[in-house]
Amino acid sequence: MLNPMRLDWQTVIAGLTGVLIALHLVVRFALHSTGTFHGVPIADALLLVVLVFGGVPLVLELLVHVFKREFGSDLLAGMSIIASVLLGEYLAGALVVMMLSGGRALEAYALRSASSVLDALARRMPSVAHRTREGVITDVTLDDVTIDDALVVFPHEICPVDGVVLDGHGVMDESYLTGEPYMMSKTPGAGVLSGAVNGESTMTIRAGKLAIDSRYTRIMQVMRASEQHRPQLRRLGDQLGAWYTPLAVAIAGSVWWMSGNPLRFLAVLVVATPCPLLIAIPVAIIGSISLSARRGIIIKDPAILEKISTCRIAIFDKTGTLTYGHPKLTETLPAAGQTSTHVLALMASLERYSKHPLAKAVVEAATEAGVALGEASEISEPAGSGLRGVIGGSHVEITSRAILLAAQPSAIAELPDAVSGMECVVMIDGRYAATCRFRDEARHDGPPFIEHLGRRHRFDRVMLVSGDRGSEVRNLAEQVGITEVFGGQSPEDKLALVRGETAKASTLFLGDGINDAPALTAATVGVAFGQHSDITSEAAGAIIMDTSLETVDELFHIGERLRSIALQSALGGMALSLIGMLCAAAGYLPPVAGAIAQELIDVVAVANALRAAWPPRALSDY
Repeated sequence: MLNPMRLDWQTVIAGLTGVLIALHLVVRFALHSTGTFHGVPIADALLLVVLVFGGVPLVLELLVHVFKREFGSDLLAGMSIIASVLLGEYLAGALVVMMLSGGRALEAYALRSASSVLDALARRMPSVAHRTREGVITDVTLDDVTIDDALVVFPHEICPVDGVVLDGHGVMDESYLTGEPYMMSKTPGAGVLSGAVNGESTMTIRAGKLAIDSRYTRIMQVMRASEQHRPQLRRLGDQLGAWYTPLAVAIAGSVWWMSGNPLRFLAVLVVATPCPLLIAIPVAIIGSISLSARRGIIIKDPAILEKISTCRIAIFDKTGTLTYGHPKLTETLPAAGQTSTHVLALMASLERYSKHPLAKAVVEAATEAGVALGEASEISEPAGSGLRGVIGGSHVEITSRAILLAAQPSAIAELPDAVSGMECVVMIDGRYAATCRFRDEARHDGPPFIEHLGRRHRFDRVMLVSGDRGSEVRNLAEQVGITEVFGGQSPEDKLALVRGETAKASTLFLGDGINDAPALTAATVGVAFGQHSDITSEAAGAIIMDTSLETVDELFHIGERLRSIALQSALGGMALSLIGMLCAAAGYLPPVAGAIAQELIDVVAVANALRAAWPPRALSDY
């Protein structure tokens, strides 16, 4: 990937070359100057500056690629520059330098906004922790934090290490790390993860791990390994150049051999310089990036626009991509002697004081049902044990199936069969009262979108991969029509899975949490869904800002349209170049005239490439 410094250098070379060529033409044809500089005509000296400062670095770079046996589409340009210098055709060589550096500057411009994923990860973590000892708070570096240190996490701060809450009640946003879209309730004894964002309350935690061993650091380590193994995409220009370059060299060499005239060899090479590949394709890419931005799609890596139409395996994270991230109470199954309304009223009366992920769903269900809520007292929420309290003289406990059966094994006779999805059980006055089931609602457009991927975009397989419980993931998969399901996946698991699939075929991965960042990087095309995480956005090749599956489909069509227009420009331009090569071979186009003819071909190819920025009547057919 080209970096901003290289972008600036290529831009300077292209601009300087254009200025010096213009000065050469003025000195030579307008002023008819015969002056010299150290024995070299001034007009030629201007071009030599171009060839020294612009051509030599380009040629040296190309030679490095040749030694590595990497033969790209710009090899012809390097050969043309060398031949033009040897034969004294400096203007032809300078024109080639301008075309080559201009094309590279355009391509690098498309990558200007890309930034380092690891830098973004590092910037997000705090550099210090607030250690408290005997009531005195001292700021220390993360490296100085030791296990069992008491650390204060102030409101809205990021938790520095993994640990356990010692004091304070509140919530933490762990969605950056776990992919879960909920604010997680934290009370003394509850575990906390490094990288989680604290809510409104100050909390004191006990460090359970060193900073280097904490969850967030582990994700950074996985991310670093993933960066080192990022798949190298073979660009369209290189694919076309792989056969065009040998053909052009063969024609030029044959002409020299048959005619004995090296100028014809140079003329063929100059006309053959694949500027439609070096300029028209970057122009089409920039136009597609612009069109994407107008549709709410931010392109971080332009290469994905060329590759997305070749992907055959789609891999989805669950939360935030195929679901809305808002669980709802879908079913209340009361025990004998209880009613759904009575149980719901007691639950909601207690849950309105809780920050548990499912509490909001219970309160919303009670509001929609119009049940009256009672006053709660003696509320407690022991870590990992559920929620307890007294409502109107009744002792109410909301907990899990496992905890209930551990305390009352005989209750299994009253419990309904376990099904996929989230659930809780309710006990009133120490007796089992009801089972409540919840669902994280699937997007209504999920099933037709999944079907559309295979029918319209030629995806052979669609997979659902998530850190959520297997039952939850399978439930969603059934709703949207996905058969390959992987639940309980850590970032390391996701990375290994995506790498394995990418080795078989081109992959598309859609995710929205920091835990998805390594997988996004390892996939052929990584798409971040939404704008909840700057880390995910940096890891992805594209960002869908409005979390719409229709917009994902638009990205597919923009990529397909880019590839079509780029092929038209490149193949059409090369066809015209082949005609010019035949004319040069026959002696009708000397080197400078060949360079000018190639510039005219560029104009035609670029004019067609500009169509990529024009919005068509429709960008989605789903």
